[in-house]
Amino acid sequence: MSDSQASILLVEDDYLDAMSVERELRKIKVMVPLHKAKNGREALGMLRGEPGVPKLNPLPTIILLDINMPKMNGIEFLEEIRRDPFLSHLNVFIMTTSSEDSDRHAAQNLRVNGYIVKPLTFDTFNDGASSLDSFSLFLDLLKLKPQ
Repeated sequence: MSDSQASILLVEDDYLDAMSVERELRKIKVMVPLHKAKNGREALGMLRGEPGVPKLNPLPTIILLDINMPKMNGIEFLEEIRRDPFLSHLNVFIMTTSSEDSDRHAAQNLRVNGYIVKPLTFDTFNDGASSLDSFSLFLDLLKLKPQ
């Protein structure tokens, strides 16, 4: 899958989890630019082009977002982008090891597109309809990015 317009912003503080995401994307042949941020603050800087941080242009097609991170966690990041009229439309998929219902409800209230429990392996998306639906939507969003 190659589309120079589509891109992904991975917001993940754990190096091994980030490497796992890269490996899984390669496995399913998702070959789009992958930008990385280690926490919500760094990701916001990339999306807004804050001083000393180059702005992502165009904005990413999809944000893969960890919940548990230092400085600014995933829920705080989501709250911030949903308040921002220039970022509120972004497609966000939560990735977390958390199975807490409170995390899931908070993410759903902030209009996430999908919720993926780590470790991320696209081979195991048959574990439930919601995971399969999230994966299908993830792929569709990468394909539908206007050129």
